[in-house]
Amino acid sequence: MRNYRTISDIEEEYLRNHPEEVDDYINILFDEYAESNDTASLLSSLRVVSRVKGVSRIAEISGLSRKGVQNALSNNGSPQFSTVNAIMHAMGYRLTPQKIQTATTHQ
Repeated sequence: MRNYRTISDIEEEYLRNHPEEVDDYINILFDEYAESNDTASLLSSLRVVSRVKGVSRIAEISGLSRKGVQNALSNNGSPQFSTVNAIMHAMGYRLTPQKIQTATTHQ
């Protein structure tokens, strides 16, 4: 039986080999989340970044357990805002508001 790699595996390998692109990856995934509101996809992408940056290290810095980080970012995860914020801080990022650009009509 063949063992196939998942998209997450490929993304993780790419980011490990190109750590300078993690910032852009995170910006893109939050832009996509803002458009799609797909929480599962956001958590999946954050899970990839957490593995690249080291789940144990993130757990230590955030004050969460390793299992807590993994559970928060799981496909079935429904983490509290404070948990996502703690994980983001531990990865070296912060959540910041960005004004939504809306189309204006002139009458």
